[in-house]
Amino acid sequence: MVKTLVTGGTGFLGSHIARELVRRGDTVRILRRTTSRLDAVADLDVEHAVGDVLDPESLRAAMRGVEWVFHTAAVADYWRNDPEHIYRINVDGTRNVLQAAEQASVERVIFTSSAASIGYRTDLRPMDETARFNWDPHLTPYGHSKFLAEAEVYRAIRRGLDCVILNPTVILGPDDLNQISSSVVVEMARGNVPPTAPPGGVTIIDVRDVAAAHVAAAERGRTGEQYILGAVDLTHKAWMRLTARAVGRSIQVVTLPAVVVRIMALAADALRRLGVPLPVEGNQLRLSTRMMFYNSAKSWRELGEPRIPVQQSIQDSFTWYRSRGDV
Repeated sequence: MVKTLVTGGTGFLGSHIARELVRRGDTVRILRRTTSRLDAVADLDVEHAVGDVLDPESLRAAMRGVEWVFHTAAVADYWRNDPEHIYRINVDGTRNVLQAAEQASVERVIFTSSAASIGYRTDLRPMDETARFNWDPHLTPYGHSKFLAEAEVYRAIRRGLDCVILNPTVILGPDDLNQISSSVVVEMARGNVPPTAPPGGVTIIDVRDVAAAHVAAAERGRTGEQYILGAVDLTHKAWMRLTARAVGRSIQVVTLPAVVVRIMALAADALRRLGVPLPVEGNQLRLSTRMMFYNSAKSWRELGEPRIPVQQSIQDSFTWYRSRGDV
């Protein structure tokens, strides 16, 4: 039995990691803010440490007696936040967590990064852990913030802290309270999604498989290694069709030309500057024209293969939202 801390433990991924650790029989403490919603952990036997990744003293208190730290706390809904806030939480917050872990003599830190911190390839082959970040930071402040946070992890490793980095792709599944990646399920069920899709695609994985990979990384991940976590590659058109089927809608999806999506991105930027609230922002649309596919062979080999099909992830998300009365 291991004493563990999960930062962001009330969030989408953090709560599933906490649940996986409780299932293992570990003693679990979650770091949360006073304003955190507790829906996802209400039924879990976990300790609550109230604090913030920007408050070093609260981090030191939360890590007393802890052996493993799972650092998942981050700004993931980047389209709802300004870049300054994203960098402050994702980079400065990670630095604080690592320093507190060192001071508390924590045995191992599992850092949740993102596939967005991985660079792109011009030959269209799936990206793997060897592809260094080469995006324009203005195009993806979130990805850039995670890349900088990884740099903080490597500095801590050089100082002697045992860390493993995990890079999940798009995460789906139940308990996505803030509708990060599963918002398409809600909007499709409400009939708010037009029958069009951008020409790109993404790699997807279920949140429960990501949580299991985090525990596996704590058990047997190699110090200083990165592991991309993904299960299946889907075009946006295929993703929309699967979602429509799960929520009981029948639609014919038309793929938009990339140039049309880029024009939409310019319009979204202009409207947001005028203060018009939108569910997407320009850079999201620009990135959606690319095939953002990733090679997860390394994590499959060393941490275990994903087990939950994408159809089940979407269906379980819909069932969960429906049970809450959101759709």
